[in-house]
Amino acid sequence: MSHPILSEFDIIFAGGGTTACVVAGRLAAYDPSLRILILEAGQHTLNKDAHVQPYQFPFHQAPTSTTVTFNIANPSSRLNGRGPIVCCGRCVGGGSCVNFMVYTRAAASDYDDWGVDGWESENLIPLMKKIETYEVQPDRPTHGYDGPIKVSSGGCKLDIADEFIHVGTTYHKRQYADDTDDLETCNTYSPWMKYIDGTTGRRSDAAHHYVYNQAHNPNLHVWDGKRVKRIIFEDKRAVGVEFTSDPVSCPGADQSTSIVKASKLVVVSAGAFGSPRILERSGIGAEAILKRCGIEQLVNLPGVGENYQDHNCVFVPYLAADDVVTMDALWRGESVLQVPYNSPNVESLVEWNSSGKSLIAQNGLNAKIKWRPDDEELKVMGSAFQPRWKEFFQDRPDKAVAIFAVFAGNVPPSDILPPRNYMTAGYYTLYPVSVGSVHIKTTDHGKEEMDFTTGFLDDPSDIVPLSFGYKKMREIFRRMSSYRGEVTAGHPDFPEGSAAACKEVSGPVDLNAPDIIYTAEDDEVIDKFVRDNVQTTWHSLGTCAMKPEADQGVVDARLNVYGVSNLKVADLSISPSNVGTNTYSTALLIGERAAMIIAEDLGINCI
Repeated sequence: MSHPILSEFDIIFAGGGTTACVVAGRLAAYDPSLRILILEAGQHTLNKDAHVQPYQFPFHQAPTSTTVTFNIANPSSRLNGRGPIVCCGRCVGGGSCVNFMVYTRAAASDYDDWGVDGWESENLIPLMKKIETYEVQPDRPTHGYDGPIKVSSGGCKLDIADEFIHVGTTYHKRQYADDTDDLETCNTYSPWMKYIDGTTGRRSDAAHHYVYNQAHNPNLHVWDGKRVKRIIFEDKRAVGVEFTSDPVSCPGADQSTSIVKASKLVVVSAGAFGSPRILERSGIGAEAILKRCGIEQLVNLPGVGENYQDHNCVFVPYLAADDVVTMDALWRGESVLQVPYNSPNVESLVEWNSSGKSLIAQNGLNAKIKWRPDDEELKVMGSAFQPRWKEFFQDRPDKAVAIFAVFAGNVPPSDILPPRNYMTAGYYTLYPVSVGSVHIKTTDHGKEEMDFTTGFLDDPSDIVPLSFGYKKMREIFRRMSSYRGEVTAGHPDFPEGSAAACKEVSGPVDLNAPDIIYTAEDDEVIDKFVRDNVQTTWHSLGTCAMKPEADQGVVDARLNVYGVSNLKVADLSISPSNVGTNTYSTALLIGERAAMIIAEDLGINCI
């Protein structure tokens, strides 16, 4: 897939992330004569270790990484003046090539709640099954068994996950199930499956399984290192795109622009950050925003860039026993060719190369609960969360408030901490009330920048489950047999003499030990800790919402951008409301549905 200078294609994708790969790959398979071009700002991922070896996922967020874009948000008083950094995929395959690979699916009702014709769960479940080969258990009615994306339990077992589940089903008094991703089960501890091929031990991403596997098709082109500036219109019909070399992927390259034409369709697929900005640069958006950037308005669509949503996440580190297997040695970069510190006596890389097993085929995340508070927990959470609980969660038993999970290792890996074993409590809320926005703005020097507001914790109900999650997860971790205390620097700074003070210990407390009692002062310290540390879950969506135009919508049910023709958006930005899942599953699903819609529009048979 080299770069012949072709002046015209049938379909051009502005962006080459997860959803673009699914749509382009499906369409190319349905009709190999279609001339399809994917323009992607990032670089190719084909067979690169950093993308195919699962254990390497944290390295994509290193400050020097070029495989993600670091989007810096405006400072917020709700976050004590912080401007969070939210990264998104910047490579062929997008998020699917850099994410944590955790397999989670939304409640079916999340899609019904979108209220969009053709996107109801009954229409989407066959597509969810079409996506996957579920290698975990046979004959599950909502799972698929012959799709391109593999789902397995990863390359080896980690005992820390079993400890978490044991404490969860005893002390935390919740049920256990093998599968909590059947689109309805909730509030139940389970193993956490992964987008990892159980045979090869490789990451299962959209680039390799929808696009790179069609290298035999001379009509499917991927041009990497190309950043789309805007859509080219004749009247109000999209006829092509203008692009330039991406300065990060192609340092020193000529920054002049090129135009490539599309005879049938342009699909904007640049994600929650890229898609609204491409539309705005093309004259589609709110008048005030376009005016301040000196862009002539083509279509007045004030919803462009609004409705930004994410999940709110906190990671809290703990000390772990010396004899338990964690990801820490691998993440510290101790040679993967040597026997890892404390690991079974195998050479991880050799083992992975020969059998697809070992810690190389692990992400360290092996257990979770999609948690809902019980009556007692609700009482403890207090009045600020009650209205939200009653209005949204109470009568929807399939909707979780948060996911609680354990990492076997310190995430993200840290150079500051001494080399030893760690485990991390990760918890994130699935339906926060707050929303933000993503727009373009120009500096005084005329340079374009992003005007990005996360909205994190703007609504007072959003902090409550996070502060509660800190306490509940701490109680669960204290009872796990590998627990050896807290990494003080990564916890709230409790006042001296507080019963909640953090320290190293020689082992866990008894399952029936009393919970830590927090004073009002301790609670304030926890709230400050959450505001100082809450971060993205990298699940950005909503900024080109699929809603009625009158309701700040950007695209209709067939993904057409209002007010123009031959232009669609297909990526997570179209989600009108949040989904209770790690969003890779939803990005794949949007891709499958978009491929069907486009095939129907073009009169192509999509078997």
